[in-house]
Amino acid sequence: MITRRNFLKTAAVASAPLILSPRALGREGPGPNDRIKVGLIGLGRRCWAVTGVALDVPEIEIVAASDCFAPRIADIKSAFEDRSEHWNEYIDFRHMIDKENLDAVICITTTHASSWVACHAMSAGLDAYIEKAMCLSVEEGRHMVNTARRHGVVTQVGTQQRSIPLNNWASDLVRDGAIGKLEKVEACNFIGPDDWEPKPPEPKPEGGTVGWWDVWTNQAPLRPYHTDIHRGWQRWRDYENGGVSFGVTGWGTHSYDQVQRGLGANMTTPVEVTLEEPYEVRRLTRFEDDREPGPEETGQDYYWFSEEDKGKRARVTMRYADGVELDLNLDADYGPGLGARFIGEDGYIEINRDYIWAEPKDIIDREDRPDKLEVNEIKPHLENWVECIKTRKACNADIEYAQRSHTICFLVNAIRELGRVGETLHWDPVHERFTDSEEANALLKRERRSGYELPT
Repeated sequence: MITRRNFLKTAAVASAPLILSPRALGREGPGPNDRIKVGLIGLGRRCWAVTGVALDVPEIEIVAASDCFAPRIADIKSAFEDRSEHWNEYIDFRHMIDKENLDAVICITTTHASSWVACHAMSAGLDAYIEKAMCLSVEEGRHMVNTARRHGVVTQVGTQQRSIPLNNWASDLVRDGAIGKLEKVEACNFIGPDDWEPKPPEPKPEGGTVGWWDVWTNQAPLRPYHTDIHRGWQRWRDYENGGVSFGVTGWGTHSYDQVQRGLGANMTTPVEVTLEEPYEVRRLTRFEDDREPGPEETGQDYYWFSEEDKGKRARVTMRYADGVELDLNLDADYGPGLGARFIGEDGYIEINRDYIWAEPKDIIDREDRPDKLEVNEIKPHLENWVECIKTRKACNADIEYAQRSHTICFLVNAIRELGRVGETLHWDPVHERFTDSEEANALLKRERRSGYELPT
């Protein structure tokens, strides 16, 4: 039974997991023919989507589900009632790790809780599927990478494009010189987060245990309950870095990860960052209705929402050590919103989610071109995770790769907040810090609330 005392007590002892997994104790994990026992952590809307696909991956056996807000456990079990009867329920995910003989976890929490939850699970030796955005800062992300390496766990972060054959094939074309020497990459000018402004408290929803709001708030400042925080946390800086649609981490993580994959820059980042215009509220679309459309608009019929929307954003340019420029200049209604345009001396290739375009067109008119997916894009990503759990190889979206693409998002936010238009700052990808601005480095840090320190 979870009482107020032991619930808050376990929340306070964040420096150690309750028990080590079999693999961490030196015993074997699942064999080639074994099913992988998985626990779900964080049961919101995105978890429903991933769970629905995971249930169709034969090697995955979901055995337990955990969320600090109890009604969500009942909701997800009801949604999958014909397949969830045997799932054990936990308010505290660490009790689940303690009591269940898990091999892995699917971690789909709020961003501000993600690093804390994932690091506890990985410290227990559990392989982890971690939805993006996986962290709030460069420092947090590096701690997650170090934890994964220290405990030898297999990690897959939810940038699904890394497991889409067409995306990877086109990325390899770029790297193999199909458009000649690469000159420039263009990606979107995504919107940043907003600051929370105090509002009158609202009554908490029914069904939560005593202390659940404290645990949900995690490392962020503990504020009175408000629906706009609980249900709209992606918008606010203390909980996310621009997590809404067309936000820096909401969509930018996918786009910048595609840049990294296309450039073969999995283990590094740009080394120069420049703010090109003032950081201010702008329309997400800047083009007139009678403008010339792009090539088939890269199939993006999901940008209808952006026509009248606005958000705080500013164009940023970056440069890699090899001289390739990354120009974050595209708008919401034009270009590859979840990908990038790679421009070379002999043409360009545009890579979006399971969609590509090129000029000249014959660059991609090849017999070895993969077909589009016929399944949900999450499925090959989960299948790759399962395969790597059994082979102990790095996943397509290994946590180190994710750390680097997330870092680009954080650099965008930092240079915008610093506000020095036209000034170039220099970034050290090895030590992960600006070399010429402590003021900018300070913008990359997050204070953690007591009781929610990362396990060390």
